[in-house]
Amino acid sequence: MTLEELFQQIAENPAYIIFYFSIIPFAAFLAGLLGKGEGHMSPWKYLYSALIFLVSVPGIFSVTLSVYFFLFEKRPIMQTDVFTQIIPVLSMVITLLAIRKNVNLDYIPGFDKMSGLITMITASLAIMWFIDRTRIWVVSYVRFEVVIGFFIAVSYTHLTLPTKRIV
Repeated sequence: MTLEELFQQIAENPAYIIFYFSIIPFAAFLAGLLGKGEGHMSPWKYLYSALIFLVSVPGIFSVTLSVYFFLFEKRPIMQTDVFTQIIPVLSMVITLLAIRKNVNLDYIPGFDKMSGLITMITASLAIMWFIDRTRIWVVSYVRFEVVIGFFIAVSYTHLTLPTKRIV
């Protein structure tokens, strides 16, 4: 099954994805009502952590997919799929806002990992976009294994050479 087939099945049966992305913000809102002022304590912070990961991973994937479609495939914005590109992002934003009302997000375990994931994805997309726009062509008669061996040798010598300290 390809991603295109998966997205087509989601478009044909949107009830599942609508349920998934509506139950998580509702659970965050309900947890905020039940655990008012106790969001930083042990049972609530782990519930919030699970809710954040359940909604943020698809939301980040959706944003990444949208950026890919707009930058690389040059897809018009009018062809944006509501179920795979808009609903996950809206659900992520609503969930994070609902959780932030009750607890500082610095107390949520694993929330700092999300910023690292976003940074890594953003850097990867920026590098891919730069490479796509520069249209660099490499013509070489050297085999690829030799080039890799050259880079390993240069890296090894760079790491093993003594460095001069300036005091």
